[in-house]
Amino acid sequence: MEKTPSSESSERIIGAGWQKLATFLTHAGRQKPGRDGSFVNPPIERGSTVVFPTVADMEAQGARAYEHELVYGAMGNPVQHELERVIAALEGGQHTQVVNSGLAACTVALLAFLKGGDHLLLPDSVYGPTRRFAVNFLARFGVETSFYPPRANEAELRAYMKPHTAVIFAESPGSHTFEVQDIPLLARMAHGVGARLLLDNTWGIGAFQPFTHGVDVSIQALTKYPAGHADVILGAITVQKPEDWRALRRAAIELGACGAPDECWLTLRGLKTMAVRLAQQARSAYALAQWLESRPEVACVRHPALPSCPGHAFWKRDFQDASGLFGVELAAGITQEAMIAMLDGLKLFSIGASWGGYESLVLPTSGGLTRHHEEGFPSGAAFRIQVGLEAVEDLQADLARGLAGLAVK
Repeated sequence: MEKTPSSESSERIIGAGWQKLATFLTHAGRQKPGRDGSFVNPPIERGSTVVFPTVADMEAQGARAYEHELVYGAMGNPVQHELERVIAALEGGQHTQVVNSGLAACTVALLAFLKGGDHLLLPDSVYGPTRRFAVNFLARFGVETSFYPPRANEAELRAYMKPHTAVIFAESPGSHTFEVQDIPLLARMAHGVGARLLLDNTWGIGAFQPFTHGVDVSIQALTKYPAGHADVILGAITVQKPEDWRALRRAAIELGACGAPDECWLTLRGLKTMAVRLAQQARSAYALAQWLESRPEVACVRHPALPSCPGHAFWKRDFQDASGLFGVELAAGITQEAMIAMLDGLKLFSIGASWGGYESLVLPTSGGLTRHHEEGFPSGAAFRIQVGLEAVEDLQADLARGLAGLAVK
């Protein structure tokens, strides 16, 4: 007998919010045809050395390295600068620095705003490679890291603060357990002690406006929905305040962090269709999440738009729409081995660690997570679903066949 899904409605048509971005994304970063005609997309210019007519011209251009000017290939290229302008507008910020991966966006941002002797607060649900960077790399340079439960209230969060806390990092929703955090609260706490709030906003691109909620630095893995075709590795860091841009741009130049022109061009192209892709992916994911909640083989579904998801009230208050990525925890008695056999047997879902592309993916999330706190840790076999562009009826039928083969005690 199937369970009854939650009776509360999100009071929102999932996917509708993306249509508000469709016109902007179609025209942003697009070269307008001239009187003599021209291609609508910008050209790809590849190069390392930029030449100047005089030494004075070179020095003048170099002095404007903080203004997205063409100085040297490792400091950016024309198509990268165009992509930076589009991402800054999409995120509601003033400046964006494109870097070579989503992880690099996390690490460059942390290096830009931390120094030896500082204290960093990370959510326990943070992206695993970001956790490893803090624990292994930053620790060698004297940065102390603490992990806070992503669902902690204000009093509990204050217990994790220290006199030398310089950065609070948030990831909302969490990478595998999908807790939505109270970002305005974290911003008030950070700013109250002179710290900055950094947010990995990859899940919420276009659906969450970080700077209206007090975020100082917004991080994106452009690999995901912006590129959209599982063939690009790229990241972006966006800021609002001039002093934050100076610190970020200085770090990027000193670290040699930039984006290759081909990857930037492909991401600009992908952004043209992101609104229509995400509208379908968000609708399909929400429909699958609601259906999965009713299945006897499923203990819980972690989709921020579902009332049962931790932090749903924050999603409802702060987000304009949803994404196509969510988590599933299976019922008690279903083993990890049985779940893996089920995932192996799916026909339309590939097994892969990324998300945001056109294809549907599954990934086990139990058995390999690292946590400092028990809260949010899956109590049973769990996996993550990335919903692609396939017909939702076909995806549901594929999952139904797999779930039907699981034994529920």
